[in-house]
Amino acid sequence: MNVVEVQNLSVRFGDYYAVRDISFTVKAGEVFGFLGANGAGKTTTIRVLCGLLIPTEGRTWVCGLDVQTQSFEVKKKVGYMSQKFTLYDDMNVKENLDFAASLRKLDVKKFTEQKEKLLSFIHFRASEKTLVRELPGGVKQQVSLVAALLHDPELIFLDEPTAGVSPAYRQRFWTLIGDLASEGKTVFVTTHYMDEAEHCQRIALMREGELIALNSPLGLKQENFPERNSEDVTLEEVFLHQVEGK
Repeated sequence: MNVVEVQNLSVRFGDYYAVRDISFTVKAGEVFGFLGANGAGKTTTIRVLCGLLIPTEGRTWVCGLDVQTQSFEVKKKVGYMSQKFTLYDDMNVKENLDFAASLRKLDVKKFTEQKEKLLSFIHFRASEKTLVRELPGGVKQQVSLVAALLHDPELIFLDEPTAGVSPAYRQRFWTLIGDLASEGKTVFVTTHYMDEAEHCQRIALMREGELIALNSPLGLKQENFPERNSEDVTLEEVFLHQVEGK
């Protein structure tokens, strides 16, 4: 079953194409990587799929819903963690999560149960009364993930979720992503770290708004360097070869 279907999607701002005629699908329960340099069209595509941006051309479906005509229902089924930190530094953890729940109009009992489950899921040890600005960067990102999951979405968009955090916290975050997938969630993630991309089941490579490659990490290595042992090829080499032409 496909949770995401994109057909001939284009997004144009004036004469500039942020996304140009891309098509792909994402399967239920898949960890799907979306890679490309800054300005490649990754965030624009995610914003369309979340119902936050109207495309110029093409059709998109998320969780069986037409994003263009059922965007309100789509928003109930997806969680979105922006590449920019989305919590408020001058509020504590509890206040941030309460606010996120109020925006979603969540039932108090279900919210409380889900919050406790998710804080346990990320192994949150601090007090909920801790101000967000006092948390380490990696913990902030994990709490931001909790905020995106409070309404128990089927599909989670993570836009560069580990940017600027330590290697230890990056590894911890990807353990959480794996755990989400094992629970049946579909994870759509962008990253600039090639070691992280190895954890994805399939990877789409974007360049200047166009989709230039789509395969598993192993498949991409074999496609781009057929003469070499795939175990000796890194995704960074594939990325440079495809995206930067080196």
